Amino acid sequence: MFRHALPLALPVSLLVLLAACGNGEPVQPSVRPAMVVQPQPAGEVVDTYPGEVRARLEQELAFRIGGKVAKRLVEVGQRVQKDQPLAELDPQDVRLQLEAMRAQVAAAAANLQLVRAERDRYRTLLDRQMASRSQYDNAENLYRAGEARLKQIKAEFNVANNQAGYSVLRASQAGVVAKRLVEVGNVVAAGQTVFTLAADGEREVLISLPEHAFERFKIGQVVAVELWSQPDQRFPGRIRELSPAADPLSRTFAARVAFSEGKVPAELGQSARVFVPVAGTVPLSVPISALSAENGAPFVWVVDHKDSKLVRTPVRIGAYGEQRVPILEGLNAADWVVAAGVQVLREGQVVRPVDRDNRAVKLVAQE
Repeated sequence: MFRHALPLALPVSLLVLLAACGNGEPVQPSVRPAMVVQPQPAGEVVDTYPGEVRARLEQELAFRIGGKVAKRLVEVGQRVQKDQPLAELDPQDVRLQLEAMRAQVAAAAANLQLVRAERDRYRTLLDRQMASRSQYDNAENLYRAGEARLKQIKAEFNVANNQAGYSVLRASQAGVVAKRLVEVGNVVAAGQTVFTLAADGEREVLISLPEHAFERFKIGQVVAVELWSQPDQRFPGRIRELSPAADPLSRTFAARVAFSEGKVPAELGQSARVFVPVAGTVPLSVPISALSAENGAPFVWVVDHKDSKLVRTPVRIGAYGEQRVPILEGLNAADWVVAAGVQVLREGQVVRPVDRDNRAVKLVAQE
């Protein structure tokens, strides 16, 4: 009997224990530590924009007539000289047109010779009073029409002759082929870009500026340029050109930065960074790890000095640095900001402030 009663007694005892626990004090959640820092004064703050070294003059080369590309004579990156052939169109149609115009010139010349002889004959007959004045005037008009027709045909022949030369695309000046947009066999229209030529001469850096900061830039503004091949040296420059319209895809504004020095060892296609000083003084900065964002709105967690509760504080930030980010608005120097683990915090959470060495931090009230 004892053996049958034991299984029944165990659940009853468990219920008694659970009831006893329920009648006790509620379990208090543990207060988690949070590493906090105070905003530090920021030094000179600059905006940094990546860019690419480009030629100051970039020409888009195109055929002046349409046709089928028969030859491509250069490759991307190849250096070319002025008037060097770059590509050729199929010349068959152009040559046939030129031959047709040449035949028309010969016909117009023969016709002019005929009407000239007819005019001279009627002049002789008019002197001998063997032809009327109206007959001579008619012959004179035919001669003048034949002469005008020959001039017209010669002009059209010269146009056809020029077009025969347009079947060969030549470099307008010395430079480097930066882009190729056609291949052999493609049919191109007159004026369609075939090559982009980066002309020899000055080099610039092309950067993209965001919409929200575009009004802070102006032509002639002083900047500094750093080449990736020479990271320890900055070259003085200035903004030479600002695009008046944003790119429809990236929604950024293109800007060109010219080097102020005469000779800079910058090669086409090199990566670069452009440093633009921020106008005014940015007093504070926090570690990048302290910054969080929701729906594109940045914020930090500030610890209330009275009860150590977290307060979500929206901020306005500047350009990111390597380790810190400037805070333009939203913080005071006396605030204590959570510097790590911000993604797991919540509004109103109580924390135990500690420093980087895990020592307790005594929060001081703001003055």
